[in-house]
Amino acid sequence: MATLAILLSGCASLPSSGPTGRQVMRGAKDPDAALRFQVVDLDGAAFQKLVQVQPTGRAVGRLAALARDGRVDRIGPGDVLQVSIYEVGMTLFGSSGGIGPGAMSEPDSARTQAMNAVTVASDGTIRLPYVGRLMVAGSTAYDVQRMIEQALHGKSQSPQAMVTVVNSPGNSVYLLGDVMRTGRIALTPARERLLDAVATAGGSKVSSADTMIRITRGGESAEMRLGDVRPGSSDDLTLLPGDRIELVGEPRSFSAFGATPRVSQVPFGEPNLSLAEALARVGGPNDAQADPKAVFLFRYDAAAIAAGEPPVIYRLNLMKPESYIIAQNFPMRDKDLIYIANSAANPVSKFVAILNQLFAPLLTARVLTDSNN
Repeated sequence: MATLAILLSGCASLPSSGPTGRQVMRGAKDPDAALRFQVVDLDGAAFQKLVQVQPTGRAVGRLAALARDGRVDRIGPGDVLQVSIYEVGMTLFGSSGGIGPGAMSEPDSARTQAMNAVTVASDGTIRLPYVGRLMVAGSTAYDVQRMIEQALHGKSQSPQAMVTVVNSPGNSVYLLGDVMRTGRIALTPARERLLDAVATAGGSKVSSADTMIRITRGGESAEMRLGDVRPGSSDDLTLLPGDRIELVGEPRSFSAFGATPRVSQVPFGEPNLSLAEALARVGGPNDAQADPKAVFLFRYDAAAIAAGEPPVIYRLNLMKPESYIIAQNFPMRDKDLIYIANSAANPVSKFVAILNQLFAPLLTARVLTDSNN
């Protein structure tokens, strides 16, 4: 009996792919553990709570925090303006752009003079003939029209100005990263939104569920999954000049450890993945070594931990039929970890297998010797 006890105690030192279900539960109750965690059973009661809290719509994400009021019709340095001058009677601008006899020959006719495109200087000013230098930065095209007409008052008869913004780098956003067409997109008074800009650029190179969209505005940044941004929602921000939008491909995945056919990291490959589908992808519990009553899902929620809540481990008992229904409705999250515990009988089985390997040759030799005698 003493020898048997010593042999059985050696089972604990045999190689193993991880703790048993009982060891995980003891770890959750250990008051001296450096990292405390809680185990939540995925049973019928948990399923009822899961059904009750199923979201009816998308929650507000982190992009909504960057919402600001702003305008997209302000002129800035680098903008290109097209200026046209309309006159009647005694005209100041002739067909050649200056005063000439042709302009004086038809005093009752209306004339228009389209000037060359004017670029706003780095100091925010433009310079026009007979008008001089005007500070236009921060003004609208309508404001500049009024400035030109006031400057020409008394120099021309009933001057009218038409100003059009041909190109406006200042009223633009920039897209980069894993987008089909990177570059600058000009904003218009129609007030484009975030998803409008992504669509204009051809969309993401990978699926929206596996793409992080990061927006930087005024020195602040926020990001979330592109697939979680709903059109017209508070996260679908109304764009402002200078916004920088970056699309980064980050495929979601989960890991599988323990008594599975093999340890693996598995990509989601679809927008939504349930626990049942995740278990099927890794081959489920290994019949020869797994404890189907101890399937654990380790989930690290940084926001919850920052709020003072301990990490959560969900336990699923696959020996109960209702567990499969629960697993079908339990959503996986990025970086979840599935651990299938080893059966408590595994060490004993391994030990017996080792004994068989040690003594089987001796028994075979004994049988051969006895048969020869």
